[in-house]
Amino acid sequence: MAIEHSEGKGKSGTKKTAEAGKAGGVEMTPKQLEQLITELANAGNPAAKIGIILKEEHGIPSTKRATKKRIQQILKEHNLLEDVPRDLLNLIKRSVTLYNHAQKNKKDQVAKRGYQLTVSKIRRLAKYYIKEKKLPGTWIYTPEQAALMVK
Repeated sequence: MAIEHSEGKGKSGTKKTAEAGKAGGVEMTPKQLEQLITELANAGNPAAKIGIILKEEHGIPSTKRATKKRIQQILKEHNLLEDVPRDLLNLIKRSVTLYNHAQKNKKDQVAKRGYQLTVSKIRRLAKYYIKEKKLPGTWIYTPEQAALMVK
């Protein structure tokens, strides 16, 4: 039994729509979509979560098709981009947790090793972001600075 898919149809057999700006049957202009993205960013949502919200709640699968820009580009234009990239911030949060645990439990060598590996990842990622000009050239990781960033 072979399953046939005709060109332009999805798994359910219905035709795919190429319009990315439709939100629940209502079309949004690129300007309205940018305004919605800035509102979601002002509410404290990171770029990845904004994409999920647009897809699930507003029915917009691709902002790039609708606005010709990525969410990160729109946030950068409106000066809403985070100072520290999200992946680096997540590693810093993990390092603070491991550092505090290692300070309380001096004999936990596994936690100390985990902390060392996490700091190594942070430094490599920071080196990349400095090269890409997403972090200032003077940015250096320290446990004290990390604790302040997480709070």
